Amino acid sequence: MRIRLYLDEDSMDRGLVRALRAREVDVLTAVEAGLIATPDSQHLSYASDKERVLFTYNVGDFCSLHDLLVREGRQHAGIVCAQQQSYTIGETLRRLLHLIGTVSADEMRNRVEFLSGW
Repeated sequence: MRIRLYLDEDSMDRGLVRALRAREVDVLTAVEAGLIATPDSQHLSYASDKERVLFTYNVGDFCSLHDLLVREGRQHAGIVCAQQQSYTIGETLRRLLHLIGTVSADEMRNRVEFLSGW
């Protein structure tokens, strides 16, 4: 199954969302989900419940959440992290598309990927 994305509050740039959707990537934003100003754990839980890989610029918090879930034996649908302002929208798009074209949703389960690797 192809990766479907959930963009948290930090990463939901309108230009990126439009560009992803123009390339037929299934994207849901925190605004569309009604999750503005909610804890990171709730974003990850929501994304996982909806079988969506979470994309974020909040590297530290989501890596910590991943570690906590692993220690507790709990699961998530996957996390993709990027350093904020490291890439243009075009470069972010290119890297996300490469990841989506290479890794399946099943392969992303309980996995953290860094956009810099793509």
